[in-house]
Amino acid sequence: MCSLFGFLDYQGIIPHKVLRKLTQALANAAEERGTDAAGISYINDGKVVIYKRPKPAHKLHFNPPEGTIAVMGHTRMTTQGNEKYNYNNHPFAGIAGDTSFAFAHNGVLWNDKELRKEKLIPDTHIETDSYAACQLIEMQNKLDFDSLKNMAETVEGNFTFTVLDDSNSLYIVKGSNPMCLLHFKDIGLYVYASTESIMKNALRKIGLHKFANERIKTDEGDILRIDRNGDITRSEFEPKLYRSKYMSLYDDSPYYNMHEEILLAYCGCYGVDSEDVELLLEYGYTCDEIEEMLMDTNLLHEALRDVKYMCGESLYESCYGGAW
Repeated sequence: MCSLFGFLDYQGIIPHKVLRKLTQALANAAEERGTDAAGISYINDGKVVIYKRPKPAHKLHFNPPEGTIAVMGHTRMTTQGNEKYNYNNHPFAGIAGDTSFAFAHNGVLWNDKELRKEKLIPDTHIETDSYAACQLIEMQNKLDFDSLKNMAETVEGNFTFTVLDDSNSLYIVKGSNPMCLLHFKDIGLYVYASTESIMKNALRKIGLHKFANERIKTDEGDILRIDRNGDITRSEFEPKLYRSKYMSLYDDSPYYNMHEEILLAYCGCYGVDSEDVELLLEYGYTCDEIEEMLMDTNLLHEALRDVKYMCGESLYESCYGGAW
């Protein structure tokens, strides 16, 4: 569980001091999904700048220079690739044809090693699974809807990707992982974060929650491009379907179980028992829904109470061997 966050200021009327505070507020709030590393990227004089460190966001000072139009950020909970080696952390730098870009990922890719084995992407010293998607874009020698569609349909796993190119266009590739994108039309600002709770905490911190905004719809399979003028264009990719192990006991592919296994491994970091997570999965909650609950204990407890009521005390005890 990592987090994506950032903004695009297309009218240029918001003071730099406010945008700097917004960057830090988003990064700090995004720690709820990862404290192993944090980083941002932005464009300065037409060049992609990346600043990242193997530290929690609140221990870093994110200070993009005046004139920065867009910031793309990431906080990390490590699943693959030691965060102490900073090259394993997000965002990653890429070059596709004549376009330089920064790339970030929330989720887990399962087939990165297979892509290397099949020579679809070259070997690299970077150990993080996410970097395979960055390489797939580079190998197409262009950054556009077609190259992003090809990448999203080639990787396997759970993901939402963000890409910032050297002309200050922001791309969002929405897979099964969450994304909250708001448009503050009156002040010419887009703000995004992986979850609503991160968004609300950050906006409240600096007072932007008082401004009118509209949530921009993003569904699984969407690719959005927001250019430096604030115009949105859209395309689509075809999501791959992965059945949960809780839906079929006969699948022998290891990929079907990966997201559940990661969720069960990390739920303890939030003080949640893995048996409670298994119960919610058994009842039909998705991994993304449960990830949201990990950030909101009231929502989690309410869901568990409902499941207990629907399943009955005796069923719970017989299946999980314990009292409520």
